[in-house]
Amino acid sequence: MSNPVQLLREHGLPVTAQRIAVLRAVSGRPHGTADVIAEDVRGEIGTISRQAVYNALATLAENGLIRRIQPSGSAARYEDRVGDNHHHLVCRSCGETVDVDCAAGETPCLHAVDDAGYEIDEAEVVYWGTCPGCLAERAKKK
Repeated sequence: MSNPVQLLREHGLPVTAQRIAVLRAVSGRPHGTADVIAEDVRGEIGTISRQAVYNALATLAENGLIRRIQPSGSAARYEDRVGDNHHHLVCRSCGETVDVDCAAGETPCLHAVDDAGYEIDEAEVVYWGTCPGCLAERAKKK
């Protein structure tokens, strides 16, 4: 992540200790939940309410500084990799989430068979499977 103060200013947002700490926490824990981010923020700046963290996450996501994803059956997760329309791999066993670049080298699925009049600007793809760690654990149990 680039300089969080500069990033906030470039997006016209007030620079606050909470926002700086949230940006750092999201950068340090890609795909972290709000609770995980809140723990990291408390470790950096001390006491902060869960609501203040949720508010900062919402503001940062609305302004494009971070991305909010919510795989089915999961709490919302946050990352600072924005603007490239990458996708995610999610482990069905442990919930680990990792980034995966577009398989085709360009934004896929933006030409829907029937766009219903929408101007489509993004496609979200989530690949589901089992991560290497869970596969290794499964193999040990056999």
